[in-house]
Amino acid sequence: QAEDGIRDLDSCLVGSEMCIRDRGMELARRLSRPPNHPVSDQQLQNGSRVAVIGGGPSGAFFSYFLLRLARRLDLELDVDIYEPRYFNHLGPAGCNHCGGIVSESLVQLLAIDGINIPPGVVQRGIDSYMLHTDAGSVSIEQPQHEKRIAAVYRGGGPRGVTDIHWKSFDEFLLGLATKQGAHIVHKMISDVQIKAGRPALITHDHAEQVYDLAVVATGVNSHLLERMEALGLGFKQPGTTTAFISEFHLGEEVVRQQMGTSMHVFLLDLPRLEFAALIPKHNCVTMCLLGDDIDEELVEAFLNTPEVKSRFPADSGIPQNTCHCFPRINISGADQPFIDRMLFVGDSGVTRLYKDGIGAAYRTGQAAANAALLGGVSAEDFRRHFLPACKKISRDNTIGKLVFWVTSLIQGMPFSRRAIVRMTALEQQTSNRQRHISNILWDVFTGSAPYREVFVKALHPAFLIQLSWNLVLSSLPFRAKTKLVEERHGSN
Repeated sequence: QAEDGIRDLDSCLVGSEMCIRDRGMELARRLSRPPNHPVSDQQLQNGSRVAVIGGGPSGAFFSYFLLRLARRLDLELDVDIYEPRYFNHLGPAGCNHCGGIVSESLVQLLAIDGINIPPGVVQRGIDSYMLHTDAGSVSIEQPQHEKRIAAVYRGGGPRGVTDIHWKSFDEFLLGLATKQGAHIVHKMISDVQIKAGRPALITHDHAEQVYDLAVVATGVNSHLLERMEALGLGFKQPGTTTAFISEFHLGEEVVRQQMGTSMHVFLLDLPRLEFAALIPKHNCVTMCLLGDDIDEELVEAFLNTPEVKSRFPADSGIPQNTCHCFPRINISGADQPFIDRMLFVGDSGVTRLYKDGIGAAYRTGQAAANAALLGGVSAEDFRRHFLPACKKISRDNTIGKLVFWVTSLIQGMPFSRRAIVRMTALEQQTSNRQRHISNILWDVFTGSAPYREVFVKALHPAFLIQLSWNLVLSSLPFRAKTKLVEERHGSN
């Protein structure tokens, strides 16, 4: 019966998150052990010690779901979250990178799990996207206005800001974990060793603690992953590239006037640039550039385009950024995001390509918690009950690479950029028109749908016919009517 229950769990882990929630209690009852039943050494039991290295979304989600499920199984666990930073501090002291976007699909999943993001955490509600190209700009909205996106600060916020009216998103998630019973340890882990088959964590002050399970949720910018790979136990670091994140302090009124409640996305012919966006926050604007090893030269070229300059006040231009960094981001996942008694979740293991990293942290954190409690903590247990959820994300990322390859082709051809703007403008103009391109762009920009769904939508015959027709029109020598449509519907 237990084996059947675990197989049911596997199908949940690789299926919808609603399945996990709806059947979680039933599985917990079926798999709970009588008090006198022998417990394997490879399973968590009363008094087991669990270490979580990293207090970002993946570590916080794992701790929250682990402790919540343990309580339903009548298990008492000792969970320590090692996080040296205080996310309520501004600038580098509380930095967890500024480009936080919570997709509408994740907002709904969190609500199902009883997690409601408080208004003080949300910097600004995003209800539309503005697509900017050299062929014009167009606003993308959902016809029923049902989809909402939350712009948040993962950490305390950028340096140089004095009027703080918000709370860190990561601090909020850590608060959920501590309410479930987790302990925050503000120390940095400098090394991990394996002693007597169990992970031993060594902090920067040379203190050592041995745990029954260690979960690495540090992200790919931590040198600790190099140490994990050096252990020679099968873990290999995820593949990465360099991104760019910057903050511009404009003031609340200027942000409202220049950006509104739209996230501004740019489809420009700049080599190596896969995705570029300006995200309005409370009184700042976050700039995110993703692509192939973003460098200062590419950042400068992007800022000097007319399309970007038009988003800033004409009288003052683009101000000096108050905070910026070139973080490493994932382009592929770890081949084996686990070893005996050790799991790698979020960016440390596998995450969504370019988009919805917080959503991937939610999915892998929840899958890891279920696998550790309902399966076991050996490498073989993780292979059976955690790896399927990781492989699902990896397979979708493969399709995502194809989606962004097609996007790069569109970026490189002027007539294709004109066709995309023209199609989108016409769809947004007519309320009863099927919004094929609008829905595709919305899902690509927000990351709210799997890349597989985006790809399937792009193969719809009606979309392909519309695209072919608009590509033909946009390549003709005369385009007066098309240009009029773009200007009329492309204004902010």
